[in-house]
Amino acid sequence: MTAPLTQLQIHEEKAEKPRTTAVGTTPTPEEPRAAESPATPPEPGSAELAPYWVERKRYLKQLRKVPELRQRFWSALLMYTLRRVLWSFGFFPVFIAFWVPLVMASFNPVVMVTNILPDLQAFVAANPEMQANTTQTIVVAWLSVGFFFLIFDFVLTPFRSPYEYEADVYMRAWEQRQPEAPAADAPEGDAIPGKV
Repeated sequence: MTAPLTQLQIHEEKAEKPRTTAVGTTPTPEEPRAAESPATPPEPGSAELAPYWVERKRYLKQLRKVPELRQRFWSALLMYTLRRVLWSFGFFPVFIAFWVPLVMASFNPVVMVTNILPDLQAFVAANPEMQANTTQTIVVAWLSVGFFFLIFDFVLTPFRSPYEYEADVYMRAWEQRQPEAPAADAPEGDAIPGKV
């Protein structure tokens, strides 16, 4: 499927027509491409974003010298780790230990307790070696469930450093202070001179 004739002629005229700069000279081949390209956000790692990352890195280096922020960082890291560990090793294993028997008992607590009591009586009546093996199995199961949810929790909720938060706030203000990029040239009209 081909494009309409008028669009092809417009495209050819744009390609043949040399653009002039403000001084009146013909620009280099790189300049028309930059002027004709639509305004798109710069890609990460591009040269246009280099000043942003240089300024952010400089500001982060300056922030690391502030004792109050260093103390906030270590307390936030400690609270984050403690919360993740308690959540992973305290809540999830206990929840699973009660939820699975409750599901197996069709959500009837009386049936669940009736099913668990013989196992508890057998554990109490067993010899010390059997009790140690059972306890070791429960501890291994507890730790494996806890570590699984701990890793999962670290991936889903990464640590948010106070340094990064302060740098984000500063960089938002820094971006507003920067001069805006020059607007792209307005596209020419679809009408061709001399044609109706």
